[in-house]
Amino acid sequence: MPTISMFYGILIKMFFMDTEKHNLPHIHAEYSGEVAVYSIENGDLLAGSIPKNKHKLVVAWLEIHKESLLADWQLAIEGKSLFQIKGLE
Repeated sequence: MPTISMFYGILIKMFFMDTEKHNLPHIHAEYSGEVAVYSIENGDLLAGSIPKNKHKLVVAWLEIHKESLLADWQLAIEGKSLFQIKGLE
Protein backbone atom coordinates (compact mmCIF):
# COMPACT_ATOMS: atom_id res chain seq x y z
CA MET A 1 0.00 0.00 0.00
CA PRO A 2 1.89 3.09 -1.20
CA THR A 3 2.26 6.08 1.10
CA ILE A 4 1.16 9.15 -0.86
CA SER A 5 1.46 11.81 1.85
CA MET A 6 2.75 12.42 5.35
CA PHE A 7 2.02 15.26 7.78
CA TYR A 8 1.96 15.74 11.56
CA GLY A 9 2.92 12.10 12.06
CA ILE A 10 0.02 10.86 9.91
CA LEU A 11 0.75 8.54 6.99
CA ILE A 12 -1.75 8.59 4.14
CA LYS A 13 -1.87 5.43 2.05
CA MET A 14 -3.92 4.33 -0.91
CA PHE A 15 -4.72 0.76 -1.83
CA PHE A 16 -7.44 0.44 -4.45
CA MET A 17 -7.58 -3.38 -4.29
CA ASP A 18 -9.34 -3.06 -0.91
CA THR A 19 -12.74 -2.88 -2.64
CA GLU A 20 -14.16 -5.89 -0.78
CA LYS A 21 -14.37 -3.82 2.40
CA HIS A 22 -14.70 -0.31 0.97
CA ASN A 23 -16.15 -0.32 -2.53
CA LEU A 24 -15.42 3.34 -3.28
CA PRO A 25 -12.39 5.62 -3.60
CA HIS A 26 -10.77 5.86 -0.17
CA ILE A 27 -7.55 6.40 1.74
CA HIS A 28 -6.05 4.86 4.85
CA ALA A 29 -4.73 7.25 7.50
CA GLU A 30 -2.26 5.76 9.97
CA TYR A 31 -1.18 7.44 13.18
CA SER A 32 0.67 5.88 16.09
CA GLY A 33 -0.42 2.34 15.27
CA GLU A 34 -4.08 3.26 14.65
CA VAL A 35 -5.71 3.21 11.22
CA ALA A 36 -8.79 4.98 9.90
CA VAL A 37 -10.29 4.64 6.43
CA TYR A 38 -11.89 7.68 4.78
CA SER A 39 -13.99 8.22 1.68
CA ILE A 40 -12.25 10.53 -0.78
CA GLU A 41 -15.55 11.85 -2.11
CA ASN A 42 -16.96 13.23 1.14
CA GLY A 43 -14.40 12.61 3.90
CA ASP A 44 -16.68 10.18 5.75
CA LEU A 45 -14.99 7.79 8.17
CA LEU A 46 -15.58 4.29 6.78
CA ALA A 47 -13.70 2.20 9.35
CA GLY A 48 -11.26 2.40 12.23
CA SER A 49 -10.25 5.47 14.18
CA ILE A 50 -7.40 7.84 14.95
CA PRO A 51 -7.25 10.55 17.66
CA LYS A 52 -9.86 13.28 17.19
CA ASN A 53 -7.34 16.07 16.52
CA LYS A 54 -5.64 13.97 13.81
CA HIS A 55 -9.04 13.00 12.37
CA LYS A 56 -9.85 16.69 11.87
CA LEU A 57 -6.53 17.23 10.07
CA VAL A 58 -7.17 14.30 7.72
CA VAL A 59 -10.70 15.52 6.88
CA ALA A 60 -9.37 19.03 6.12
CA TRP A 61 -6.55 17.57 4.00
CA LEU A 62 -9.05 15.41 2.08
CA GLU A 63 -11.12 18.47 1.21
CA ILE A 64 -8.08 20.42 -0.01
CA HIS A 65 -6.69 17.57 -2.13
CA LYS A 66 -9.86 15.83 -3.32
CA GLU A 67 -9.15 16.26 -7.05
CA SER A 68 -5.56 15.01 -6.73
CA LEU A 69 -6.71 12.05 -4.65
CA LEU A 70 -9.31 11.05 -7.23
CA ALA A 71 -6.64 11.32 -9.95
CA ASP A 72 -4.34 9.06 -7.90
CA TRP A 73 -7.22 6.62 -7.40
CA GLN A 74 -7.68 6.39 -11.17
CA LEU A 75 -3.93 5.80 -11.63
CA ALA A 76 -4.05 3.04 -9.03
CA ILE A 77 -6.95 1.34 -10.81
CA GLU A 78 -4.91 1.45 -14.03
CA GLY A 79 -1.91 -0.08 -12.27
CA LYS A 80 0.21 3.06 -12.67
CA SER A 81 2.45 4.78 -10.15
CA LEU A 82 0.78 7.23 -7.82
CA PHE A 83 1.78 10.84 -7.35
CA GLN A 84 2.84 12.15 -3.96
CA ILE A 85 0.39 14.70 -2.56
CA LYS A 86 1.50 17.62 -0.43
CA GLY A 87 0.70 17.38 3.27
CA LEU A 88 -0.60 20.14 5.49
CA GLU A 89 2.00 22.81 6.20
